[in-house]
Amino acid sequence: MTPLIIEAALNGVTTPAQNPHVPRTPAEIAPEALRCLEAGAAIVHNHIDDFSLSGAAAAERYLEGWRPVLARRPDAIVYPTVAIGGSVEARFSHVPPLAASGLVRMGVLDPGSVNLGGEDPDGLPGGFDVVYANSFGDTRYVATQLAEQRLGPSVSIFEPGFLRTTLDYHKRGRLPRGAFVKLYFGGDHGYLGGGSAGSFGLRPTRTALDAYLEMLAGTALPWAVAVIGGDVVESGLARLAIERGGHVRVGLEDYAGPRKPSNVELIEEVTALAKAAGRPIANCTETARLLDLPR
Repeated sequence: MTPLIIEAALNGVTTPAQNPHVPRTPAEIAPEALRCLEAGAAIVHNHIDDFSLSGAAAAERYLEGWRPVLARRPDAIVYPTVAIGGSVEARFSHVPPLAASGLVRMGVLDPGSVNLGGEDPDGLPGGFDVVYANSFGDTRYVATQLAEQRLGPSVSIFEPGFLRTTLDYHKRGRLPRGAFVKLYFGGDHGYLGGGSAGSFGLRPTRTALDAYLEMLAGTALPWAVAVIGGDVVESGLARLAIERGGHVRVGLEDYAGPRKPSNVELIEEVTALAKAAGRPIANCTETARLLDLPR
């Protein structure tokens, strides 16, 4: 049975006011990443605490948190997110210096656009909302950059159209080596928090997963499930992915619910499901091989 890859998404836009366990600064990221790796995660993803940074400054802020991790765990797989605002060149200007560091083996590819927000006072989608826009030209730019930098893409699938674009690249041999498809299902709280309005994409159900897997049929692309603004374990999707040969992303970037869990506790819930299903957990070396990461 293929070992299960667990990705830990440490923070995202989650604040300490929302969950006191969330790490924000590099000094907090480093020990948290090591704890997550020890608990069973093979991939660590995080945002930096200063969203205004881009280029070399953003890369250095990431590396400040990652160098202690990779000094202890040189096999660890870490990757960043996208910088805010500006042209596609500006939003991804931190990627080349991260690749040049020799410490990073993955990057992010978001092949589409989506509305992200919360709930306005009338209970409708709105409030603090964002149009997260990635044109076809942006997708081509980032895919080319990742291939040139020899970084495996973490491919974010917020909506079915994102996956159709990904499959077009795959069919034509233009999807960079090491691709890992992340099927993001919309929970009840949206990516930016709030009430039940303002979420996105498909709901975290068996039928929705079946729809995505029908699209992926015949590709052999590795895939994982995540519930943004919800709970991937409570929804049942983690168990379904484990049973069907997929993988799981979990963490405080994604989680929203009545509890205040830590990243490690969320990982342990997934490893317990894997143990019950008789599926081994992939370590970092096995993960790099399963994904065929170019570095």
